[in-house]
Amino acid sequence: MSTTTEDATSDPMSDPEFRERLRELPPSAKLVAKVLEGSSPLSQGQLAEESLLPDRTVRYALNRLEEAELVGSRHSFHDARKQVYFLAN
Repeated sequence: MSTTTEDATSDPMSDPEFRERLRELPPSAKLVAKVLEGSSPLSQGQLAEESLLPDRTVRYALNRLEEAELVGSRHSFHDARKQVYFLAN
């Protein structure tokens, strides 16, 4: 039983509450979340490249994910001018 709890904390997508909040968001936000599930943290530019979405759509998706508290951000260790995004646990 404890394995399920550990999996839920290490993989937000397996958390039913996380999935329910994500279900209410637009398709672009779902795609960005799926990209972040596979490889994160990523910058907005990297997300646009990986998802094949325009920068503006990625920004909109990130805003919606942040409002729903499904994604977190921090400054990049490689370039402090950039923010990188990751799924919130």
